[in-house]
Amino acid sequence: MISGRMENWKNAIKFKECKWYQVCPMKTYYEQGRLDKKWIDMYCKGDWTNCVRYHMEETGQPHPDFMLPDGTLYDDLN
Repeated sequence: MISGRMENWKNAIKFKECKWYQVCPMKTYYEQGRLDKKWIDMYCKGDWTNCVRYHMEETGQPHPDFMLPDGTLYDDLN
């Protein structure tokens, strides 16, 4: 029963924007045409619970602006 509730919770948040999106460099890079929309769809407005950037922000860990949501450092954004 608990696993069913957890799945419902994850589905409920899936289409809500990440709370950090408005200040996230990914938003800026996307708006500048430097980042593919798939990143925004998959993480920022998708399952942001799997975003490395989100978890680092939540725990106060520094991370570079050019780090993608999956944790990959993408020097082309630097």
